[in-house]
Amino acid sequence: MPKATLPSGLTLHYQRAGRGPDLVMIHGLTGNLAVWHLKIVPMLADHFRILTYDLRGHGYSDMPPDGYTATDMAADLEGLLDHLGVERANLVGHSYGADIALYYAFRNPGRVLQVGAIEAALPALIHLRTREDWVGWTYWVQVLERSGVTVPPEHRCDLEYMVRQSMSIPKKWGPLKGLPRNPEKFLRVLDSTPLTRDYEVVGDLPLENIPRIEAPVHLIYAEGSAFLGSHDYLLEHLPNARSVMLPSSEWGHFGPLEQPEVVVDHLIESLASPTAAGARA
Repeated sequence: MPKATLPSGLTLHYQRAGRGPDLVMIHGLTGNLAVWHLKIVPMLADHFRILTYDLRGHGYSDMPPDGYTATDMAADLEGLLDHLGVERANLVGHSYGADIALYYAFRNPGRVLQVGAIEAALPALIHLRTREDWVGWTYWVQVLERSGVTVPPEHRCDLEYMVRQSMSIPKKWGPLKGLPRNPEKFLRVLDSTPLTRDYEVVGDLPLENIPRIEAPVHLIYAEGSAFLGSHDYLLEHLPNARSVMLPSSEWGHFGPLEQPEVVVDHLIESLASPTAAGARA
């Protein structure tokens, strides 16, 4: 089980596979690097040299008591790439992982080839998601209730409550589909770290810095996604962005897991050739 100890003292678990241009894949909250290895990494391994890793507090990486903002996570990624000698890479992230990719691209413009931002949200756009009428709350409640979890009205907009309840539903993808989760480690993160508060800290990437991201960014979202407000803002304000819309799907926000073949086709088309980047859709 390869691990890297960063200058900060943090130890991150990572995996490498494939050959070709460097590609770093960054999972979202409640996940770990395994989400990429179910189907996506095997399908990309002939096209890229892939690095996946567990974010701090996730999987087999260390769980420090603080440092869970996107700025902190981008610094972790910088330390990991320095440790492994990766000077420039493509980045693909899902959800909070996409946010981290954009933060890294802002902090390290000379080290990023292109970014695939799958369902990015960004802390600076939290105002789009904290209102009671945000459609994402309704989607989330529906997912939980289809899985047998009743959400009391007073908790329908409570991020930490909703995350905790999500840990109780069975696995939805992969060879263990339908089996119970083992939420023990992630619940420890919620209990012992400021993760859900840090998730909303803007840090390095306030709205005024978004136009300063130089790398080509492929905004990959599902039709009907609850995060299309973020997509529209980023498409308008990023200087080099392209929109990629996935077909609508049952679980919406989880395109990499629900329709990996479609995601892979877009990544190969978009990232394997630098000439594919740039133009807005």
